[in-house]
Amino acid sequence: MLYLLRRALAAIPVMLVVAVFVFLLLRLTPGDPAAILAGDMATPEQLERIRTSLGLNEPLTVQFFGWMGDLLRGDFGTSLISGKPVLDLVADRMWPTIWIALITITLSVIIAVPMGVVAAWKHKTWIDHIVMTFSVLGFSIPVFVIGYLLIKLFALDLKWLPVQGYVAPSKDIAGFAARSVLPALTLASIYIALIARMTRASLLDVLGEDYVRTARAKGLTEKRVLFRHALRNAAVPVMTVIGTGFALLISGVVVTESVFNIPGLGRLTVDSIFARDYPVIQALILLTSGIYVLVNLLIDLSYSLLDPRIRY
Repeated sequence: MLYLLRRALAAIPVMLVVAVFVFLLLRLTPGDPAAILAGDMATPEQLERIRTSLGLNEPLTVQFFGWMGDLLRGDFGTSLISGKPVLDLVADRMWPTIWIALITITLSVIIAVPMGVVAAWKHKTWIDHIVMTFSVLGFSIPVFVIGYLLIKLFALDLKWLPVQGYVAPSKDIAGFAARSVLPALTLASIYIALIARMTRASLLDVLGEDYVRTARAKGLTEKRVLFRHALRNAAVPVMTVIGTGFALLISGVVVTESVFNIPGLGRLTVDSIFARDYPVIQALILLTSGIYVLVNLLIDLSYSLLDPRIRY
């Protein structure tokens, strides 16, 4: 409990640094929010009134502390383009991204961990070479290329799945499942390659330990040795890679949602960047940073469950 409290407190300066970086980055980049709001035909007087109403004429320090005060009250501002509260926009776009991410993570772990285990078990055989070749291809091919190849094969040629779009599971579970397969497979291609490679490497280190040889000498089946003894001790670096690989998942969502026309946070990020919708961009960066901090905390806590020798 004390460790959890310390980690939670340590996240405060991290998020503060992120907030300062986001605030300065967006304020110092080219582009005038007042000109975006007023349009091309706006007069200088109209632009000045908008800047005054947004507080853009104030010193940066005044703007920053006012912005931070609004954040602490849960006010992320109003979208410069749609005029809606930023939290409402994020809440509307959050669930498609969450669903796709959960399906991707689940699919990746279910496929990648057995692949890595088999590759380590059959080290230097053709099975190992196939797994490693797939891992190299998964890292090498861009996400959008994989997405278009899957669309060409399964949607256009075989006509098994829809090309694009999203349906909420509460409205049509079958339509949701059909439209989630291709985006999840696209995102999972990199994630599977990453987890399978790390699982293989971790198991190869563990399989040479004395306790593994002892377990085999006691007559335990190879399946029990691999999954009960070796994999559990090799799981700590695998869990670390799952957490750090979460960055790949977030960055891949931006591209994948654009390819498959999914109205999630990735599409919202792209649209906001092109429109220079500063409040929305700030909220999305802060949300992503908070997710990273939370994921890292959960991974650290999982270490003690996987390895009883680790105590906080």
